[in-house]
Order: sequence, then C-alpha cells, then structure tokens
Amino acid sequence: MSEPSSTHRIFIAGGTGYIGRRLIPELVQRGHEVHALARQGSEQKLPPGCTVVVGNALDHTSYVEQIQPADTFVHLVGVAHPSPAKAAEFRTIDLASAHEAVVAAVAAGIQHFVYVSVAQPAPAMKAYVQARAEGEGLIRERGLNATILRPWYVLGPGHRWPYALVPLYWVLERLPSTRETARRLGLVTLPQMVHTLRHAVEHPCQGIRIVEVAQIRKEGSE
Repeated sequence: MSEPSSTHRIFIAGGTGYIGRRLIPELVQRGHEVHALARQGSEQKLPPGCTVVVGNALDHTSYVEQIQPADTFVHLVGVAHPSPAKAAEFRTIDLASAHEAVVAAVAAGIQHFVYVSVAQPAPAMKAYVQARAEGEGLIRERGLNATILRPWYVLGPGHRWPYALVPLYWVLERLPSTRETARRLGLVTLPQMVHTLRHAVEHPCQGIRIVEVAQIRKEGSE
C-alpha cells in the first residue's frame, strides 16, 4: 500500500458504525486528520486517534460549525442490518441524515463528499434502494464533488451468511442472461469497502464518480 500523496482533513458522520470503526484507524494511520461525529453518550464508541464532535446526524445545525477546516466529508450513517421491515427507518434515518449531511457540507465549503449508496437497480430491498438513490440525488442537486460507492452486501463479522451464495454467484456471472445483474449485485468484503473508501478520500474527484461493485473489489484489493 503506497503512502498518500497528500493528507486530508476529514469529517466523518457514522464513525461509530460497522464501516466507520474500521475506516477511522486506517485514515489516522496514514496521516489524515479525522473528526468524527457521535451522539452524546456514544463518544467512547469511536476509535482512538480521531477528534470527537458531539452532535446529531439528523440535525445539521448541531455539528455544521465544527466541520471546518475539513476538506472531505464521509457520510456513513445508516440503519444497521437493513431489511424490508425497516422501510420507514430508511427514510427517517438514512435519507434524513444524508439530507442534513449535504446541507452541512455545502455550508462548510466541503471540497469532496464521499457517500455509501447501494447497487441499483435491484430486484429486492426497494425501499432501501430508493432512499439511497434519493440521497445521491441530493448530492447532485447541490453540485457537490462526490464519490459514490454502490455495494450490494458487505461481508464481514456478523454479516457472513451470504458466503453461502458464493457458488450461486459464480454460476450466474457466467450465464449471459444473468451476468450483468450478478456482477452489479455482487458481494464485497469489509476490508474492500474500507480500502475503497480510503482510496476515495485520497483521490478526490471533480463532479460525480460512481464506484460499482467491480471497482470496489479492484480498488479494495490494491
């Protein structure tokens, strides 16, 4: 793994979550300055090495004045273990927090916004896909430079049952009629996601850059 060509000041919303707890140490280890948002009482859930910002991800006014001098905003807030039963939460948490983050990022003059969306189109989890797609729309509407990751399912501790589907994916990726869908909705690992997010931070884009499953696998393995 090469050293970053330059270091960044990063504001992370969702740093206490499944991906955030793994991403923060990697960014800190590579010399980046990380400020991470946490609810009152959840500060201890953040990894060491980052500066804690106490606030509410659903209310940008609770943290917007503490974003600067960050140049990068990484948004990782979302409902844990998404399922069709959580359709209402996808709008009240995932989409609502994305809206607040975009408003805050614009107000703070953020140069690069990193957003974890979801693979689309998809035949399942339609409420989840819709909420994340609307989150992407908010980013475009406000004219942010943004890298948008579109995983389908992230394999890792507590998220291992889809390993049983690996043989099925192997077959579907080799059939012309299902190849494109199987690749778009493929599985990625937690380390691949963390490394791809790190790559996004260290390689800010102009405009909108979409990172699909195949690219997450590639960048996450470099």
